[in-house]
Amino acid sequence: MAETLLFNALREALDEEMARDSAVFVLGEDVGQYGGSYKVTKDLYNKYGELRVLDTPIAENSFTGMAVGAAMTGLRPIIEGMNMGFLLLAFNQISNNAGMLRYTSGGNFKMPMVIRGPGGVGRQLGAEHSQRLEAYFQAVPGLKIVACSTPYNAKGLLKSAIRDDNPVLFFEHVLLYNLKENLPETEYLVPLDKAEIVRSGKDVTILTYSRMRHHVLQAVPALLKEGYDPEVIDLISLKPLDMETIGESIRKTHKVIIVEECMKTGGIGAELIASISDRFFDELDAPVLRLSSQDIPTPYNGNLERLTIVQPTQIVEAVQKMVALRV
Repeated sequence: MAETLLFNALREALDEEMARDSAVFVLGEDVGQYGGSYKVTKDLYNKYGELRVLDTPIAENSFTGMAVGAAMTGLRPIIEGMNMGFLLLAFNQISNNAGMLRYTSGGNFKMPMVIRGPGGVGRQLGAEHSQRLEAYFQAVPGLKIVACSTPYNAKGLLKSAIRDDNPVLFFEHVLLYNLKENLPETEYLVPLDKAEIVRSGKDVTILTYSRMRHHVLQAVPALLKEGYDPEVIDLISLKPLDMETIGESIRKTHKVIIVEECMKTGGIGAELIASISDRFFDELDAPVLRLSSQDIPTPYNGNLERLTIVQPTQIVEAVQKMVALRV
């Protein structure tokens, strides 16, 4: 086991898959000699050369379209968005091309491409650099969407995403790159479609993902001290949702709280509530409670920014409201 930072775990995944398969290549702004805006591609340019670590112009729609064409012809492109918010400029290429071409070609084309990069609310990055795009793309047919949250699952998920024959949107949180964790020295993969039971419990199911996993875990000690026993599930796969794991937990706890950094209106939590109501309504002892970000552009001011997203104290209060204290 070796202690590894999350951004280095991602780099290891890229390096291992590029060494394994010559069809894998990386493209994006400043991914080459500069090593990426968060150093995920550091030194890969020197190792693999400019044709496999390709610096692009500031033109997201153009290089995303190029990656779609490369994937159609048998290569495995990995797009790094300098900031995931910028990939809104390539929404057409991601949705109308990457998401649909395998289907509309009758299966004649595969679409083995990964679109990855930093997103989420950072520390005073401003509204345009604090986007959470998972809900924007959730309705697009043909896409798989995952959100890593630890160095371990970041590496295993990225390796699985690169090997998948469908387009995968791979969300990394800008504030998690310096997380540390001991990783196995042997190769491993993490499935793209499975949630992780982070903590087993019996009182309430807390569904979360990305950075909010860590806010929930910060709230757990206070909950345990008060006698609550929460079950914490990291969704990881945002499309498709792992309703099997979620359902098993609901049948045990009969109560659900969703904690997300996504916006409340039309967010991942909204889809979760709908899916839970469709499948497990009779298992619920209380309405599903949703803790989400405020429906406003993220303020630059640090204090206001903090107020827009869910904090551990709010999670504790939500559990207190939903679950009777065990004496």
